[in-house]
Amino acid sequence: MKTYLISYDLLKPGRDYSKLHDAIKAMANGWCHALESVWLINTSLSASEIIDKLIPHVDSNDRLIVILQGNDWASYNLSTNKNDWLKSHARLAA
Repeated sequence: MKTYLISYDLLKPGRDYSKLHDAIKAMANGWCHALESVWLINTSLSASEIIDKLIPHVDSNDRLIVILQGNDWASYNLSTNKNDWLKSHARLAA
């Protein structure tokens, strides 16, 4: 299982992106909604496969990025439960 960071810019104001959030959760074997437009998920999918699953849930002018998370990370002012999730899940794939 690998941990990926997913970030997005959703450019159309007022749109309901709950289906995007549901799609992120559905492909995850554990997830953390770290910031407003940043998620971390555990999954066996590749970054390209994650993008392919998310594209149907965004507008054509929105932006997505998926990055494999490693051991070297830091945070500021995140809640304890989000930092705990990162400590136990954000690691390089074996």
